[in-house]
Amino acid sequence: MAEADTTKASDLFVQCLENEGVEYVFGVPGEENLDFLDSLSRSGSIRLILTRHEQGAGFMAATYGRHTGKAGVCLSTLGPGATNLVTAAAYAQLGGMPMVMITGQKPIKKSKQGRFQILDVVALMHPITKYAHQMASADNIPSRVREAFRLAEEEKPGACHIELPEDIADERTLSRPVAGSVVRRPSADVKSIRQACEALESARKPLLVIGAGANRKMTSNMLSEFVEKTGIPFLTTQLGKGVIDERHPKFLGCAALSAGDFVHRAIEDADCIVNIGHDVIEKPPFFMHNDAACQERKVIHVSTQTAEVDPVYFPHIEVIGDIANAMWQIKEAIKPSSKWDFSAMLRYREAEVEHTAGLASDARFPVFPPHLVREVRDVMPEDGIVCLDNGIYKIWFARGYTAYQPNTVLLDNALASMGAGLPSAMASAMVYPERKVMAVCGDGGFMMNSQELETAVRLKLNLTVLVLNDNAYGMIRWKQANMGFADFGLTYDNPDFVQYAQSYGANGYRAESAGNLRELLEHCRDTPGVHLIDCPVDYSENDHILNTEIKELSRAL
Repeated sequence: MAEADTTKASDLFVQCLENEGVEYVFGVPGEENLDFLDSLSRSGSIRLILTRHEQGAGFMAATYGRHTGKAGVCLSTLGPGATNLVTAAAYAQLGGMPMVMITGQKPIKKSKQGRFQILDVVALMHPITKYAHQMASADNIPSRVREAFRLAEEEKPGACHIELPEDIADERTLSRPVAGSVVRRPSADVKSIRQACEALESARKPLLVIGAGANRKMTSNMLSEFVEKTGIPFLTTQLGKGVIDERHPKFLGCAALSAGDFVHRAIEDADCIVNIGHDVIEKPPFFMHNDAACQERKVIHVSTQTAEVDPVYFPHIEVIGDIANAMWQIKEAIKPSSKWDFSAMLRYREAEVEHTAGLASDARFPVFPPHLVREVRDVMPEDGIVCLDNGIYKIWFARGYTAYQPNTVLLDNALASMGAGLPSAMASAMVYPERKVMAVCGDGGFMMNSQELETAVRLKLNLTVLVLNDNAYGMIRWKQANMGFADFGLTYDNPDFVQYAQSYGANGYRAESAGNLRELLEHCRDTPGVHLIDCPVDYSENDHILNTEIKELSRAL
């Protein structure tokens, strides 16, 4: 073939990414990516976002996918670069976030440096992705890239991986990008819709549980219409927060704990549960048991995929297909029943709201978590985005932070990885530059990817990073005490976070009181740039509160 008619493989790969509508490639390139990097430098539509660690790049790509529904793209070299993407791959895969990872590799048609740095990265990625493939020919690049994006974005979304060896990247080919097809998601079967309606109509205390798979714009709209027509109360999982505005009078709360919270009393009261967009990868909002009582309470599974059978989850009715369409069909077919009684469920919610309001008024310092949650909610606008890292504060935010819109409270309760809060906020600020964004991180989780502050400053992002400082891995320390173990092995010293932020060119502040924290939050919200607030936090009453509130509930009801 004449070279004038051919395309370099790395150029073709970038053309395929452009064809998929890719805006950003997040990553840390290496020697084995240099052909790809050179091709990327000539792209007119894709911007390289150079990060300080591959894990941060992966978290950013996954969050981009979570917000947009389009696969975020991240890049690493072979060996250690690729292994640094493993946590982010699992984060995207379990959390249902579309992402495509591109990793480099030594030449595969001849030995360049023996086995130096070579791992079987495709085999490594295979168990934690929807698709993992090594490019062995430039001719196959268009079809394999299209396949990776198709699978990453198809329900349930997740992570895909392509390895591009450097000798393949340098090949010439006559291939051209493959156009994507227009696909309509299948609709749920009419008979399953009728079964669901009959179960709801014959129930006395039906309930909706909204999970991660329902966190889509059309599904949000359909669910809101369904609740308005039927008046059936709803609660959410952590990954389902905000699907319906949580100021709604029929909102019962978020299942932030596994059991024993206010919201679980409402679940126990229900005799028919519609579980929407949830699978067992999320921490279960309720547990099913194979006994007579459980068989009397019908569970309806509404999702794009059939339920994975699990000892704690085996629904009686399954409605499989596009979730938004399924809920529209159920809404159109259902006849609200006069015998439905939601009074007990709503009283549980009233008791929780009253209880939380009492806690949130405690303005002690170091700051008390319920008060912190209220302060953040008060300063954030309706469309503001709060990105949580992983720690005990995540439970307080899940329970007490009222989400008004979908994907405005980004929690990870599938992999539940530390270190994702800051990169997630950075990606959010890139996708929505006009909106206010805040990362809420424990000191432990923040330090796992704190180097990305430099990336945020370099990108001139506008965001606030609230670091909750207790000099410990607080959630595990709480669990340790709760299980009766001695306090051991979970405390450490921190840097001066104010000076640390300033060393990267960010703005650093230290909260000196609960009132001062409010002032700092408002200042950072209204001032462009990257801001970090070092906020001492008091976790001493976590165990006391989570135990005594059940006693208070029993007295109240």
